[in-house]
Amino acid sequence: MFPTPIQNYSLTTNIIYRILLGVTLFIWLLPLIAVMLTSIRTFEDILVGDYWSWPEETAIISNYTAIFESGKMSRFFLNSVIITLPTVFGTLFLSSMAGYSLAVHKFKLNLLLFCMFIAGNFVPFQILMIPVRMLTIDLGIYNSHFGLIIFHIAFQTGFCTFFLRNFIKELPFELIEAARADGASEWLIYRKIILPLLTPSLAALGVLEFTFIWNDYFWALILTQGDNVKPITIGLDMLRGQWVATYNLIAAGSVLAALPPVIMFFAMQRHFIMGLTFGAVKG
Repeated sequence: MFPTPIQNYSLTTNIIYRILLGVTLFIWLLPLIAVMLTSIRTFEDILVGDYWSWPEETAIISNYTAIFESGKMSRFFLNSVIITLPTVFGTLFLSSMAGYSLAVHKFKLNLLLFCMFIAGNFVPFQILMIPVRMLTIDLGIYNSHFGLIIFHIAFQTGFCTFFLRNFIKELPFELIEAARADGASEWLIYRKIILPLLTPSLAALGVLEFTFIWNDYFWALILTQGDNVKPITIGLDMLRGQWVATYNLIAAGSVLAALPPVIMFFAMQRHFIMGLTFGAVKG
């Protein structure tokens, strides 16, 4: 039996789709491939401008060990961990409480307060650069882990509250009413009922926030000065040579810097997808 025209059209469309998908994926991965190839090249390959072909002689071990031997990458990596983890936990904790209050409690300024959380996401960071820097100096938290953590939490809580408030709105309100009827306090309802149900959305936000904070360059550049506080995004600049840029070491450092967010995503992939697709299907 010969296929109908509709079947022919579907098969052709499917083939074209797969080809375009493969080409698009390759183009999207091309910069990453170039960086990974550069990270295993010898310095001689860099000098002759060999960037795309497979290196005749690799220097995987020497390049990646030189990052920690010649620079302060261990300290920069630790700084990123110290800044990122408290920021993510603090942001999720505050935004989950704020989202719970805005979604469940009815009060006069509920909508206005919710709009303020949303409006804060549309303020360009560049406008706040000088005021924030001066504020950290006046408060005595400039060039400190605490200063970066506080301002990251302040800037990220708005978006997370918006996300979690809408998520909590989809939860069955009967659970909260039943808990209140049994005499449970608001804190107990939040801790025993809301937080377990928020696990998928908190995982999705945790991955997004971890990636954003870990890769932050703007606020780290504005609010830090000494090597004892700089995160790894700023510390990569230390891998430059005095006279010639050692692109192979910079590329190796970039690969190492990108590993934690990638590992975080694959570790939380199932919860991440659940959090993003919650409520997509009704019934």
